Parts: sequence; structure tokens; C-alpha cells
Amino acid sequence: MIRFIDEHRDQFGVEAICRVLGAAVRGFITSRGYRAAKTRPASARRLRDDLLKPEVARLHAENYGVYGVRKMHALLKRQGWAIGRDQTARLMRELDLRGVRRSKKIFTTRPDKTGAVLPKDLVNRDFTAPGPGRLWVADVTYVATWSGFAYVAFVTDVYSRRIVGWNVAATLRADILPLRALDMAAWDADRGGRDLTQLVHHADHGSNYLAVVYTDRITELGAKPSTGTVGDSYDNALAEAVNGLYKTELIRRRGPWRTVEQVELATLEYVWWWNNRRLHGELDYRTPIEVENAYYADLDSAQPVTAGQGNR
Repeated sequence: MIRFIDEHRDQFGVEAICRVLGAAVRGFITSRGYRAAKTRPASARRLRDDLLKPEVARLHAENYGVYGVRKMHALLKRQGWAIGRDQTARLMRELDLRGVRRSKKIFTTRPDKTGAVLPKDLVNRDFTAPGPGRLWVADVTYVATWSGFAYVAFVTDVYSRRIVGWNVAATLRADILPLRALDMAAWDADRGGRDLTQLVHHADHGSNYLAVVYTDRITELGAKPSTGTVGDSYDNALAEAVNGLYKTELIRRRGPWRTVEQVELATLEYVWWWNNRRLHGELDYRTPIEVENAYYADLDSAQPVTAGQGNR
């Protein structure tokens, strides 16, 4: 009621608003009540809300404006705020902030109709892994730009949900789009000193992932190629979920897109955010980097101490 009067007092006057609405709305305050409320010291709740609202708005904007109540609540707690989920929901509602909703999936990979011998399905829809570098999933999506389509390939580590390789190109050719994403993932693993001989690389039935040049590269890394069945999106559900979030959180919110290069730069920033800042509900509201660091920290702490190292 106070806010309504504040918004219309210059147009109609306080007394007129209170007199008209007081007769029509039971419990509407009087002009005297309005002035008393305006001079009354702010409550502790109001002061706390005034302190929190700019922080809520800032954090929401810094995270692509895509977080809903659960992730905003988790993020505020990580930032050191003692805040409940209901209070987070109320503040977001007052600020007109909300999370994004994913739209229906659009199929982008083209089935391979050559009749070539296909890799077996080594995953069987079990998108879990005992550690990083044990299961990667890959898929392609596309972005419409004013200068043509930009095709985007991602390689995601199942254990940590980290995007380990990606590429944006104006072509779907296997030796350019998905292969460069795979090479980035391989370079990242080599830089970290990680062995890929226990890795399973899983993709769908798209011809670009079944090309000889691509499957040969997987074998060169010491990994095992895997593919799902024809026309079954559930066989590569995790990779498609990454594509869906990418389209929902970045592409549809920041468009229209002018060039492939503009999409590439935006994807670079998005992947960094995804890996280093984005809170993932499947990871107990942690980031992929935090999950991997925790895994390797546990491995180091489990290593036996050799003679001479314990008393330095």
C-alpha cells in the first residue's frame, strides 16, 4: 500500500488516494497512517533487505541471469550470507529476477547411413564415472547468425561436468568441428599429466562422430570409442543436456548473433564460467573445477608417505 501511494501521490495526492481506496478496499490505510509509516524508522528486516537486494541483483547478473531460487540461495550462502531459501525467493520476486527454463530439444547431428561398422555402446545410459578422464561425452549443436550457421562441439567430462574441449566453426566437417574439440580435450589432459588409457569417449550416431578420422584419433589417445543406438536421444542424454543449457543460458539470452566469430568469443567466456563459476545441482552446488580439485586432493592425501618425507 505504501509503495502504491508513493508511485501515484504526485498524480492524485495522498488524501485523494486514501479516501477513494479506503472506501473500496477494506483495511486500506488512512493518510495519517501513511505519513506515520513514512516517518517510522525502518525495521531490521527492511534494513537487511536493502543490504541484500543489490547483492542478489549483482550475483544474478554476473551469472548470466539464469539462476533460479535454489542456485541463488546456494550462491549467497557461499558468499557468506546467512539467508534462508524463502527469503531468497522473496527478494528475487521483489527484484523481478527468475531463472531460465529450457525449451524443447532440437536435433542437430545427422545419422550415419553409410553402413559402416559402428563402435559398441559402452555406456548403456549410465552417465557416472569413478573419476575425471574416465568417461567423456560429446555432441554438436548449432547457432543461427546473420552470416550463416555456427556449429558448436563440446566434449564434457562426466565425473566433474567440466567442458574439457570445445570448438565453434562454420562447418560440420569431422576433421574440423568435433576433431578440434577432441584435440583441445586431449591437450588439456596431457597438460595435467592425466592418462587416457582408461577413458571411454561416447557420442551419438552423428556421422561426424563416426568418421574414420575422428575414431582413429580416439584410438590414438588410448581411449575406447562408444556410440549409442540410432535415433535414441537418451543414449547421449548428458551431452545433450550440456547443449540445452548452453542454448538456454547463453544463446537465446544474448542473441541475435551476427557472426560465427561473435559466437566463438561468447562461447569462450561461457565455457570459463561453466567450469569455474557455475554451480551445478548435480555436483551439490559446486563447480566442476572444485569437484576435480577435491578428487585430486583426496588422491594426494591417500598416497603413502615414503621414508624421509614425514619429518621434514
